[in-house]
Amino acid sequence: MDLRVLGHFVAVYEQGSFSAASRSRFIAQPSLSAALKQLEDELGRPLFVRHARGVRATDAAEQLYPLAKQLLGQADAIQAMFSGRQVKEPFRLGLIKGLGVARMSTLLKQFTSTRDSLELTLVPPEEACDARLITRDLLLPGEQFLPTWVEEYQLAIPVGHPLSLLEKVCITDLADVAFIQRTPCDAWNSLKTLLREAAVSVDIRARIQTIEYAVGLVSAGVGCALIPVHAELQQHDVLFKPLQELQLNREIGLAWRRDGEVVQLLRLLLRPDSVGL
Repeated sequence: MDLRVLGHFVAVYEQGSFSAASRSRFIAQPSLSAALKQLEDELGRPLFVRHARGVRATDAAEQLYPLAKQLLGQADAIQAMFSGRQVKEPFRLGLIKGLGVARMSTLLKQFTSTRDSLELTLVPPEEACDARLITRDLLLPGEQFLPTWVEEYQLAIPVGHPLSLLEKVCITDLADVAFIQRTPCDAWNSLKTLLREAAVSVDIRARIQTIEYAVGLVSAGVGCALIPVHAELQQHDVLFKPLQELQLNREIGLAWRRDGEVVQLLRLLLRPDSVGL
């Protein structure tokens, strides 16, 4: 069995799409499809069912995936054991907070697995680094910027909260509402201005920094919060509603000064059509 084809299979399984997998594996989509068809013929079982939004793994694929991961991991370990000393490529990537654990885990896994010599170090975006995942407002003179995600700031509301019943939430509806303040946050500063102009006060119940912690407190019923929304934050006990008077987005992307092979690889993985802008 071809290990490279197993790698293609794992990429399709994890990304749920032939097109996304072909980009991460640096192979043309028709060649990827042909390789997977050959693997299906070898196993005598279909592995994926295509649909409008990508593919769905079959029961055979669910059985094969953990075995393929184990086999590929062992192959990498054997190669590393006998490859001798390899010249490392240090790369420092600056990350802002609140990018989402699952989203970053997927991206960084793709990034590190495509270049064996890469020695990745994650640092705060204000430190010296080779590239940065930041919001556009943090862009420095001389940096290039590849926009990747756009997230709208919305109110996170506990299920069962009176605000959840409103079709539209206005600034005056926030009067005396239990609220979770997240700072530093430019959106919070904009909200404070609107509250002051409307002579409305909220009841601050917690002061925190991270988006994930804010959503957790909202889920626990501590209060509402203003946060940038992405798919990873969606959960059954939190509702997200826009605030009528506050229409703000944050645009996240890759910033860099000097181009190079590693930066080009990261840019390829972060193209909007690759990550779903």
